[in-house]
Amino acid sequence: MSFARFMAGPIGRALRIAAGLALIAYGLLGLGGSSGVVVAAVGALPLIAGAFNFCLFAPLFGGPFLGSKVLAQH
Repeated sequence: MSFARFMAGPIGRALRIAAGLALIAYGLLGLGGSSGVVVAAVGALPLIAGAFNFCLFAPLFGGPFLGSKVLAQH
Protein backbone atom coordinates (compact mmCIF):
# COMPACT_ATOMS: atom_id res chain seq x y z
CA MET A 1 0.00 0.00 0.00
CA SER A 2 3.02 2.31 0.34
CA PHE A 3 3.21 2.57 -3.47
CA ALA A 4 -0.37 3.84 -3.60
CA ARG A 5 0.38 6.28 -0.76
CA PHE A 6 3.42 7.59 -2.66
CA MET A 7 1.44 7.99 -5.89
CA ALA A 8 -1.34 9.86 -4.04
CA GLY A 9 1.16 12.26 -2.50
CA PRO A 10 2.40 15.47 -4.11
CA ILE A 11 5.53 13.94 -5.67
CA GLY A 12 3.60 11.01 -7.15
CA ARG A 13 0.95 13.33 -8.52
CA ALA A 14 3.61 15.58 -10.08
CA LEU A 15 5.30 12.54 -11.64
CA ARG A 16 2.01 11.34 -13.15
CA ILE A 17 1.26 14.79 -14.54
CA ALA A 18 4.78 15.12 -15.98
CA ALA A 19 4.63 11.64 -17.52
CA GLY A 20 1.25 12.40 -19.06
CA LEU A 21 2.49 15.67 -20.53
CA ALA A 22 5.62 13.97 -21.87
CA LEU A 23 3.59 11.23 -23.56
CA ILE A 24 1.21 13.76 -25.07
CA ALA A 25 4.07 15.90 -26.37
CA TYR A 26 5.94 12.89 -27.74
CA GLY A 27 2.84 11.54 -29.41
CA LEU A 28 1.81 14.79 -31.05
CA LEU A 29 5.22 16.33 -31.78
CA GLY A 30 7.54 13.34 -32.03
CA LEU A 31 5.53 10.59 -33.64
CA GLY A 32 2.71 12.34 -35.42
CA GLY A 33 0.07 10.55 -37.42
CA SER A 34 -2.41 8.10 -36.00
CA SER A 35 0.13 6.36 -33.75
CA GLY A 36 1.01 9.72 -32.24
CA VAL A 37 -2.64 10.39 -31.48
CA VAL A 38 -2.90 7.01 -29.75
CA VAL A 39 0.19 7.73 -27.63
CA ALA A 40 -1.18 11.18 -26.77
CA ALA A 41 -4.52 9.65 -25.77
CA VAL A 42 -2.74 7.16 -23.53
CA GLY A 43 -0.77 10.06 -22.04
CA ALA A 44 -4.02 11.78 -21.09
CA LEU A 45 -4.75 9.03 -18.57
CA PRO A 46 -1.86 9.71 -16.13
CA LEU A 47 -2.30 13.45 -16.67
CA ILE A 48 -5.97 13.33 -15.65
CA ALA A 49 -5.28 10.87 -12.83
CA GLY A 50 -2.61 13.14 -11.37
CA ALA A 51 -4.63 16.31 -11.81
CA PHE A 52 -7.75 14.89 -10.15
CA ASN A 53 -5.83 12.74 -7.63
CA PHE A 54 -7.16 9.30 -8.25
CA CYS A 55 -5.07 6.18 -8.43
CA LEU A 56 -5.95 3.42 -10.85
CA PHE A 57 -3.60 0.94 -9.19
CA ALA A 58 -4.69 1.35 -5.56
CA PRO A 59 -7.79 -0.88 -5.93
CA LEU A 60 -5.54 -3.63 -7.28
CA PHE A 61 -3.72 -3.54 -3.94
CA GLY A 62 -6.91 -3.37 -1.89
CA GLY A 63 -6.91 0.41 -1.45
CA PRO A 64 -9.43 3.11 -2.30
CA PHE A 65 -9.67 4.74 -5.73
CA LEU A 66 -9.38 8.34 -4.54
CA GLY A 67 -5.98 9.65 -3.53
CA SER A 68 -7.37 11.61 -0.58
CA LYS A 69 -8.74 8.39 0.91
CA VAL A 70 -5.42 6.62 0.31
CA LEU A 71 -3.62 9.33 2.26
CA ALA A 72 -6.22 9.23 5.06
CA GLN A 73 -5.53 5.53 5.72
CA HIS A 74 -2.87 4.66 8.26
